[in-house]
Amino acid sequence: MSASPGPAMPAASSLFGDPAAIRCERAVAELRAGRPVVISAEGGQRLAVIALDSATASSFQTFAELAHGQHYLYLTPTRARVLGVEAPQGTRLPLAGVAFSALPSLGYLREAGPLPDGWSAGTALDAGAVELARLGLLLPAMVAVVLEPHDRRFDGVAEVGLGDLTEGAAHAAHDYELVARSPVPLRDVGMTTFVVFRGGVAQRDQVAIIVGEPDLSAVVPVRVHSSCLTGDLFGSLKCDCGDQLRLGLQKLKELGGGVLLYLDQEGRGTGIAAKMRAYGYQHDGLDTIDADAQLGFGADERRYGSAVAMLRGLGVQRIALLSNNPTKAQRLRNAGMDVLECIAVTGTITRENEHYLRTKAARAGHLLDVDALIQAAQ
Repeated sequence: MSASPGPAMPAASSLFGDPAAIRCERAVAELRAGRPVVISAEGGQRLAVIALDSATASSFQTFAELAHGQHYLYLTPTRARVLGVEAPQGTRLPLAGVAFSALPSLGYLREAGPLPDGWSAGTALDAGAVELARLGLLLPAMVAVVLEPHDRRFDGVAEVGLGDLTEGAAHAAHDYELVARSPVPLRDVGMTTFVVFRGGVAQRDQVAIIVGEPDLSAVVPVRVHSSCLTGDLFGSLKCDCGDQLRLGLQKLKELGGGVLLYLDQEGRGTGIAAKMRAYGYQHDGLDTIDADAQLGFGADERRYGSAVAMLRGLGVQRIALLSNNPTKAQRLRNAGMDVLECIAVTGTITRENEHYLRTKAARAGHLLDVDALIQAAQ
């Protein structure tokens, strides 16, 4: 007599984390590697997509052949507007007969080429593809083809559902683990404690720097600082990020202690590659917001779920935020942190960063009186 089968076992991957977050992570990794991903929605709707940012002439040609010429380039509403197309849901540009070499001028270059005839509005699946690109720090320009429910052309590639993007990203944004901490003495600041957290969809490491010995159960002075390789490390004169980092640490010391969160959000959340492209456009005369718009990004792509998760991991519930940006304070509140007040932190205004700072004040709502700061420095 054969033994009766035991209870069905769950998929092994589900034993090691949230299944939706795992599917998101796999899809993001595949896009960054230049391979296609299938995105699905309820009702059997499906798209196969590759990211223009990581595609090659060869992979694009293979995708076009599998798509039987029905592929298109999806662009965000922001990039569509740059091209002269008002498309609140973004736009699909048909690519039948369009060479790979023509795609950069449509997707992100300032010298836009002629638009293909017959653009159409994007869908929720297209927006989902862009969200995957955002999680992978890729440009929001996606080559895609609509698949019928039983279409087998892209069988075997990573698949992710729109529900996964909502559930998985939300789960991962709050799932951070403290993995290391160590005392580190800093010049002009004194002894600090570096605390490393790991989490998020990409499982990147994020750092909290505890200055002094603040009472973490009280209202804690906090600086939430997004990484800026050029300004923080190399002293770029195009921004005031390095000044804000160092002055923020000194301000925390003056206040008797606090926490600085150093978040891996280069380029206001667009990634270092996109930031360098935007820098090139700024060199040509665009301000920082218009430069990002050329690439299809909004004025600020940062998110703060990781910041709230890290603060809670430290036991912090209420903060006084060191920032000139009311939007940052509100986004932290929206993510669940109790922000009681904002404390200004200003850097040095130079000939090179004055336009950048004026843009932040005039177009991004930062509380900066640039003229008064220049006069005070004279």
